[in-house]
Amino acid sequence: MTIQQPTPQTPLIPESAPFNEDQRAWLNGFFAGLMSLDPGVGVAPAGAVSIPGEDGDDGEAPWHDPAMPIDERMALAEGRPLNRRMMAAMAQQDCGQCGSSCEEYSNSIAEQAEPRLNLCVPGGKATARMLKSLVEEMGGGVIDPEEQAAKDAAKVPKSADQRPGHSRENPVAATFVSRVRLNGEGSEKVTNHIDIDLSESGLDYVVGDSLGVYAANDPALADAIIEAIGVPADFPILGKTFRDVLIEDTSLSPAPDELFQLISYLTGGERRRKAQALAKGEDPDGDAETLDVLEALQKFPGIHPDPEAFIEALEPLQPRLYSISSSPKAEPGKVSLTVDAVRYILRDRRREGLASTYLDARIAPGDALKVYVQKAHGFALPGDGATPIIMVGPGTGVAPFRAFLQERLATKADGGAWLFYGHQRSACDFFYKDELEGLQNAGALSRLSLAWSRDGGEKVYVQNKMREQGEELYAWLERGAHFYICGDAQRMAKDVESALTDIVAEHGKLSLEDAKAYVETLRASGRYQTDVY
Repeated sequence: MTIQQPTPQTPLIPESAPFNEDQRAWLNGFFAGLMSLDPGVGVAPAGAVSIPGEDGDDGEAPWHDPAMPIDERMALAEGRPLNRRMMAAMAQQDCGQCGSSCEEYSNSIAEQAEPRLNLCVPGGKATARMLKSLVEEMGGGVIDPEEQAAKDAAKVPKSADQRPGHSRENPVAATFVSRVRLNGEGSEKVTNHIDIDLSESGLDYVVGDSLGVYAANDPALADAIIEAIGVPADFPILGKTFRDVLIEDTSLSPAPDELFQLISYLTGGERRRKAQALAKGEDPDGDAETLDVLEALQKFPGIHPDPEAFIEALEPLQPRLYSISSSPKAEPGKVSLTVDAVRYILRDRRREGLASTYLDARIAPGDALKVYVQKAHGFALPGDGATPIIMVGPGTGVAPFRAFLQERLATKADGGAWLFYGHQRSACDFFYKDELEGLQNAGALSRLSLAWSRDGGEKVYVQNKMREQGEELYAWLERGAHFYICGDAQRMAKDVESALTDIVAEHGKLSLEDAKAYVETLRASGRYQTDVY
């Protein structure tokens, strides 16, 4: 529905809206008070904001699938109001990386209240480009800064909890305590158990929440960029040196379109045409999606941009979210994370994940770091401890389930808990082995099903173990069990859901379509929850 600026005689909510008379009266009064019936108050552009049932929008989000490519999501959203198409442009995981849900973030952009189009970190450049295109379609983004500041001051907070550290906009200082490597000798990965002291931070959390970490870039990467463009490391920018701004405030991967636009102004000929193509999202050399800032500069050697223009062409550094792997009831004043250190070789150069390698190598015990708690979107233990739970979390996906089990032990929950865990090799990749066995002995973990993909000739994954034990798994569901997944959205979570559907069909004696409906009913009732990335 398009919200028109009303006159005293014109209701904001038309009679065709899907509300009864009392609801319409309340909503008309609420919006009239909110807008003060002031003709000078700005409203969202026509077609930008929708209410289910109006403008062809049914309130459903069939594109809300983290495994679906963006072009397919946009096709499903075709013909919907602008804010719904903005929602479809996002990675659709409700991961909280943007500080809210996909729907809230898209509505804020459509309402001209959010200028940043790069907060959907999982969506990357594809999402940012699509959002930029949709913002241009609606005639522009945020309004005049002074007017926006007035709107922000008058705006009612979306969350009642505005304490420091409870939003990405207002992080607090915590203390890094320790890291312990979870892999044994022979593992192909480096995974750390991280402990952070929150006792002086004022932060609290519940199991299922995530911790946002503001990391710093590798100083060696910043130095390589400084060398590539020939800017003095101590050039002053906003009260800091150029080098410190690169390390502390600026995203150095991936290379944004604006950087290629800047490069196109500083070169000519074929190089300019290539830079312009990259700025438009084209891929002349087949490497556009993996270019970081340093490699973009190396692709166009010899350019010397103005330092301030260079920083303005880059994106601000974004926090990273990690599922919390501890319970405050078991470890008060402390929070734990389970983090893979991301390192890989691409085109003969080692690349590194930002926060994962910061936590692995660039911070020492006793150092301060900026953090915040991101409240979970529909990922929590059932309120009744007598309710059984089934958890599927291979690799670092075990993180929130360690927290769940600690919580269940502390609260003496007796509903039964079943964990499907897997990794590559049992000898070196069995995270928290002693703890999990202790939880089994204490009765907090009823069943532990293990899958190792590199221990034998045939690769075994968690979904294979689910199928092997499908009859019992279905019996747990029929007893009211809640089902949880944590981990990779593109492959693992999709394969697990497929296995779950097949199990329901086989052991529930249902058709495939009815089994899918069964799983959707679990989801709609809050009994099927995911924390995927």
